[in-house]
Amino acid sequence: MWSLGIDIGGTFTDIVARGEGRTHSRKVLTTHDDPARGVEVGVAGILDEARIEPDAVERLVHATTLFTNTLIERTGACTGLITTRGFRDTLEIGRERKYELYDLAITKPPPLVPRDRRLEATERVGANGEVLEPLDTQCLDAAMSELARHDVNAVAIAFLHAYANPEHERAARDRLVEHFPELSFAISSEVAPEIREFERISTTVANAYLMPLAARYVGRLAQRMGVRGIRCRLLLMLSSGGLTDVDEARRFPVRMLESGPAAGAIAAAWFGARAGHGDLLAFDMGGTTAKLCLVDGGEPLVTHVFEACRERRFIAGSGLPLKISALELIEIGAGGGSIARVDELGLLKVGPESAGSEPGPACYGLGGRKPTVTDADLVLGYLDPEFFAGGDMRLRPDAAADALASLEAGSGLAGLELARGIFDVITETMASAARVHIAERGRDPRRYVLLATGGAGPVHAWYLAARLGIGRVVCPPSAGVASALGLLLAPARADRVATVAEPLAGLDWIRFEATYGRLEEECRSVLAHAGLAPETARIVRSADMRFRGQDFEIVVELPAGPYARTAEGAIADAFRTAYERAFSRVPPGVGIEVVNVRVTARAGGEGRRDEATDAEVGAAREGRAACKGTRLAYFPEYRRPVRTPVFDRYLLRPGDRFPGPAIVEERESTAVVGPGGRFEIDGEGNLVMIRTDSAAPDRSEPPVDPERS
Repeated sequence: MWSLGIDIGGTFTDIVARGEGRTHSRKVLTTHDDPARGVEVGVAGILDEARIEPDAVERLVHATTLFTNTLIERTGACTGLITTRGFRDTLEIGRERKYELYDLAITKPPPLVPRDRRLEATERVGANGEVLEPLDTQCLDAAMSELARHDVNAVAIAFLHAYANPEHERAARDRLVEHFPELSFAISSEVAPEIREFERISTTVANAYLMPLAARYVGRLAQRMGVRGIRCRLLLMLSSGGLTDVDEARRFPVRMLESGPAAGAIAAAWFGARAGHGDLLAFDMGGTTAKLCLVDGGEPLVTHVFEACRERRFIAGSGLPLKISALELIEIGAGGGSIARVDELGLLKVGPESAGSEPGPACYGLGGRKPTVTDADLVLGYLDPEFFAGGDMRLRPDAAADALASLEAGSGLAGLELARGIFDVITETMASAARVHIAERGRDPRRYVLLATGGAGPVHAWYLAARLGIGRVVCPPSAGVASALGLLLAPARADRVATVAEPLAGLDWIRFEATYGRLEEECRSVLAHAGLAPETARIVRSADMRFRGQDFEIVVELPAGPYARTAEGAIADAFRTAYERAFSRVPPGVGIEVVNVRVTARAGGEGRRDEATDAEVGAAREGRAACKGTRLAYFPEYRRPVRTPVFDRYLLRPGDRFPGPAIVEERESTAVVGPGGRFEIDGEGNLVMIRTDSAAPDRSEPPVDPERS
C-alpha cells in the first residue's frame, strides 16, 4: 500500500509517494487560481511514473500555505462578529502596549472585521462562569439581521468569559444556524477556550474568516482525488506539526496557518535524529519563502501564541495574535523567486516580493522579466539548465542574463558580480533572520548543525552556515521535497486547552484532574476520527504557570497523571525548573498560579527506517563514476569562474568523500559546496558539508579529479 504527501508552496507543489520499499517524488508549478488543479496534475503524473494503482493509495496527507496567504492578502470571507455588549471595539483596541514605543507613525494590522460588521448582544457571564445576565435572543436576532444586510459569509461569536461557561455562545450559534444554515459560525469557547479577551476574539475572527475557504478547498481537493480513483482518508498538517482529519480542518482552519513550514521542520527533525544530530537549525528555502526553526533534543520548539500578518517582521506585537499551537519558526520572503531591484539610493535589494510560479523567474521562460535569485544562481553556474526539477523544466540562461542586465546601470555591477551580489544579499537576509531567531531564544548558533531542505536550500546553505559560524551542513536525500516527505513522517496530533486560573496551593484537585481527563477524551476522539487507534496515543500534560503578580505565563510540561494533592510538590518543582531554565533565577517565597491546562495527544507517524531512500541514494555504480562532468561556476574565493566537478547524488555511496568546490545534483535540488571544506556521504545517505576554513583557498584554478577523495 502507498502513502501520498502533498505540499502546496508559493511556487511549486511537491508530491511524494512512498510504499513497497520505494519513494517517488515530483515537483509541479503551483496553480494559484485553483491549487487543487496543480495537485491533480502532479498526482496523476506520479501515479503514472511509479505505476501505482489509485486504489493502492491508503493514506493521503496534505499541507498548504493557502490559509496563511489568505490572511496576508485579505482575501477571506466577508466576516461578522457578535460579542458582548460594550466589547465590540476590543478587536481594534487590542492592548495598550506599543510594539515601537517611540514611533509616532506606528501602524497596526487592520482588524479582519471592520466596525460596521462588529455587533453586540446583551448577555453577561462572570469570570467564574456564573450567569450574570441571560442571553437576550431578540437582541441577538437584531444583530444577525444587521450582519445579513452586509452579506456576510461567516460569523464569529465571542462572548465575555465564554471560556468559563460556553452556554451563551452555544445557544447563540444554535439559534443562528437554524435561521442561517448557509453561513459558517465559529465560537470562541471551541476555537480558543482561554482567558485574555483580545487574543481569544482575534483567533475566533480569523478562524471564521477562513472557514468558507477551507470548506470549499478541502471539498474540491477530495473531489479531484476521487475522480482519480483515490478515495482514502484525507489528513491535513497542523501548525503544531501533527495531523488532523478533514472535519477538524474545516472547523478550525486557523490551526493550519503554518502547515507547510511545520512539515519541513518535522522532516528536518526526523532526518537529524537518524543522523545523530539532536540540535539543529532547520533551514527550508523554497521558491517563495525561507523558513528557519530550532530543533532542540530532536524536537522542534512549539509555541502557543502565534502572530500573523506582522507589520514589522521581527517585532513581537505588530501582528494579529492567534491562540494556536504552532512550531516556533520564522518565515521570511527569501526564495528562489525573490525579485532583485535597486532602491533610490542605488543599493541592491532582494525580496520579499516574489515572482512565484506565475510568471516565475525569467529563466523559466513563462513570461517573467524581473531578475530573481534563481536567475542569479543559474548565471553563477550553480544550476544545470537541462536538469532543473529533474529535467521536467528547461531553464533559459539567456533570459536570466537579460533580466539581470536590467539592474546593471542602477547598481554599478555587471555580469557575475551582479549575480553574486544578489546571491549574497539574499543569503545575508536569511542569516540576519536566523541570528534574531536564535538570539531571542538565548542560543548559540555554533552549537547547531544546519539541516538544509527545499529546492533552493542546499544551494545557499554553505554560505549561510559561514555567516552563522556553523561548521556542518546536512542535506538529506530528496531535500527538495522534504516538506512533502515530512507529511508522511508526522504523527496525528490533537491539542486541547482549558483555563483554570487558580493558585497551585489552593487547587480543587478533583476538578483539576477531571479537567485533564475531559481534555484527554476530546483528544482521543479527534484521533479516532483521523482513523487511528486512540488507545495507542501518547498523552502529554502541560500547564501555563506563573508566579503570583506576574502578567504572563510559561508553558511547563508536567509529570504524568492522575493528580491528587500529593502531586503539588512535583508540579511546583517542574515549574521552578522550567522558570530557571528560561530566566536563570527563581524568585524566593512567591506563590505559584496555574492559569491554563493543556493536553497533547499523538499517535501514528512513520518512525521506521526509510528503506526507499536508502535504495535510491548510494545505488550500485557498476563502474560508473559519481562525477558526471564539470562546468564553470563562480566562487568569490577565486574571484572568477572555475571548472567545478558536478556529482550525481544517486551514484554517491556512504563513505564517499570529496573536497570543495563541488556541485551535487539530484532531481529536486542542487547542493553547492564552496572552497575551504569538503563533503561526504554518511551512513544514512545524507550529504554532509564540512567547513574547515583552515586556510584561504588557493586562488589558482582548483584541480578537477572526479575520483579524488
